[in-house]
Amino acid sequence: MSDINQLRNKIDEITIEMIKMLKIRTDISKEIGEIKKNIGKGITDESREDNLRKQVITLCKGLNFDESIASKFLNFLLNESIKVQSENKQTHLSIFLKAKSMEQEGKKIIHMEVGEPDFAPPEIVKNALQEVFDKGFFKYGQTRGLPSFRNALAKYASKKFNANVSEENILVSPGARFAIFSAITTLLNPGDEIIVIEPAWPAYKDCALNSGIKVRTITTTLESKWEPTIEQIQKVINANTKMIVLNYPNNPTGKILPEKLQDEIVRISMKNNLYILSDEIYSEYAFTNWKSVLSYNYDKSIITQSFSKSHAMTGFRIGYAIASPEIINKMSKLEALCLTNVSEPIQYVAMKGLESDISNNTNTIRTRLKVLTEKVKEIKLDFAVPDGAMYIFARVNQEGFSGVQFANELLEKGLAVAPGEGFGDYRNFIRISACQDEKTLMEGMNILGNMMRDKQ
Repeated sequence: MSDINQLRNKIDEITIEMIKMLKIRTDISKEIGEIKKNIGKGITDESREDNLRKQVITLCKGLNFDESIASKFLNFLLNESIKVQSENKQTHLSIFLKAKSMEQEGKKIIHMEVGEPDFAPPEIVKNALQEVFDKGFFKYGQTRGLPSFRNALAKYASKKFNANVSEENILVSPGARFAIFSAITTLLNPGDEIIVIEPAWPAYKDCALNSGIKVRTITTTLESKWEPTIEQIQKVINANTKMIVLNYPNNPTGKILPEKLQDEIVRISMKNNLYILSDEIYSEYAFTNWKSVLSYNYDKSIITQSFSKSHAMTGFRIGYAIASPEIINKMSKLEALCLTNVSEPIQYVAMKGLESDISNNTNTIRTRLKVLTEKVKEIKLDFAVPDGAMYIFARVNQEGFSGVQFANELLEKGLAVAPGEGFGDYRNFIRISACQDEKTLMEGMNILGNMMRDKQ
């Protein structure tokens, strides 16, 4: 008994020392974060992380220690550094909330920072809202969603995305965001790795970080037309890599991948047995050839969709996931734990919305993007003409430019735009949303243009 107590005491001593070292490491991470902030450097440094990862693997070989355990522990440490350095980071959402607060104080703000269409949901949605009470939609329901709604979604998806989708492949969620959170949280474990291609909607990283998942970022550039290379993807795949996130048409760039490149990414994902989480909520706003990941019939793919953009139903909080029954089962367990079920009245309303013709929404956003494109060219910002979605991601070529500072200064002038660094290491970029009428867009762009001239 004395031997086991001695060993236990030794473990306790080592654990206490590890906590002390963790405190020291965290304090240093905070210092590094402040320096990065002051010099405008991004939080994640993939090259340094790769170098450290190689050192850890080499050390494990010398110690004859399981490198997968060490790598998971390293990922925990790296994530903690990212967390402490990400405090007070400003994104499109923080600008939006600040703009809303200013509006409450009586300030007029032109919203070009969020992807929220200004047009109304389809008329049939309004009528459906009046029907829900008489139809008895006011009880607990099935976690996966109303059977009639799931069946309608399956038929809709099968036809639209050239796939074979059944009711068992559908999980209704309160917006696509929760479906993304659910997929990452239920399919991956702490210490696992997920690949995100940047620029990217920040929620992918945030959901992973919250769940202890290490994000491996692949940085694309304006010069490369926002296309990742196969070599970039292959380089970051290791034993801990479990998922890759695709988002095309992309938020914030509007990029749609060339079909051959997407085919190759899917092939590599299949070869390495990776989950593919494909966020396709902008599929209604694809203005060039676009291919859903559903069409590959890969049993480890998860497609997320939403009524927020396509049907202008952001406030209804209604979306869905399409995946294999096994994946849907895992995701639905978390949804049951957190929600019981999505509001059945909202599900009924969305189901009726599927019957509407939303082609005019697509045409409206396409026209607005064309107008914005000409105005951004006039102001002489660098950008790639978007293939879809509802944004322009533009670079400002001014020495020492900070998108966060610029966005906050524009707010004081009555215009809200999204700072680029919310989407990755893009400090000198801003995202401009085409979700207002043309007159309002021009008013906003005039404010932006005047600010640019003042800074020259």
